Amino acid sequence: MASKFSRSLVIALTAIAILPMAGCAGRGKKKTDTRYVARDVDTLYNAGKQSLDSGQYKAAAAFFDEVERQHPYSIWARRAQLMSAFCNYRARNYSASIASAQRFLSIHTGNKDAPYAMYLVMMDYYEQIQDVNHDQHTTQLALDSMNDIIRRYPDTPYAADARLKMDLVHDHLGGKEMAIGRFYEQSRLWLAATLRFRRVIDEYQTTTYVPEALERLTESYLALGLRAEARNAAAVLGANFPGSKWYSRAYHLIKEHYPQAFTQVHLEAPQNDTPDTANNTEDDDHPKTPSAAPSQDDKLTVPSDDVGSHDDPAGQSPSNATLPPMPPVSAPAENPTENEAVSNNP
Repeated sequence: MASKFSRSLVIALTAIAILPMAGCAGRGKKKTDTRYVARDVDTLYNAGKQSLDSGQYKAAAAFFDEVERQHPYSIWARRAQLMSAFCNYRARNYSASIASAQRFLSIHTGNKDAPYAMYLVMMDYYEQIQDVNHDQHTTQLALDSMNDIIRRYPDTPYAADARLKMDLVHDHLGGKEMAIGRFYEQSRLWLAATLRFRRVIDEYQTTTYVPEALERLTESYLALGLRAEARNAAAVLGANFPGSKWYSRAYHLIKEHYPQAFTQVHLEAPQNDTPDTANNTEDDDHPKTPSAAPSQDDKLTVPSDDVGSHDDPAGQSPSNATLPPMPPVSAPAENPTENEAVSNNP
């Protein structure tokens, strides 16, 4: 009897000790869900429009997201997805803009505004491009988006703008390959450097890095003892960029280390017959962003790679790139029809 009483007493004391702890734990929890306030589609959409007109892009995006969340089957939910993507783009919230635009594309693939959504994705990536000293994964994503727009919607103004911006993207990707190649060359990893310079020549022929890549390829081949390949690289450089300082350097390297090459292939003396070494330190250590794109006449003539047309980017850069003017946003009607919803899409 005594043991039963003592056992009951222990259980009661344990329960008394646990209850306050449970209460404290409950008071310490914070609510993570935002309060859901049901509102009609007109109220939400008009609030988003007013915020957009006043430049409050984050608030506008939140209202348009609420249109999609509270009224997913409304004909205005589709437009709200695009509006949210655009507002997030203007607010520099690029990841949210990409998510909204891609969600629109996954649901409304054949919609007439699909090119606009794809263009928003491209611009979101394009705005995040950094200089060649940083990782260029986002630059590659921007290039992939540009290729998708050009391939799927070649006759739209979005494809035309993508073609212009593609030049800058190629320059960044080529510059990154050059930066890595220079590092390998300085570390005397000649084979690895050669692979990087070859990639610049093969994949980024319309960039301003090609003359330097050919000259450094000549250096790397000579260091590897591949004198015939070094001679060929110098010959290509001389045929396409005879007035370049890089050809002057390559010419004197071949003249010093492989004079027999002049009896095997015609190498004209450079216009400036003295090697330009004044800026070697800057060229070796710090890759520079190109200031102008080569013209059609500067494309390589010896390699057989098929190179597309090249247009000058005309100063386009991620810092000054802007979206085309957005059509006026009209508030939804009280009982919108499907045709009205389509015609008012951004």
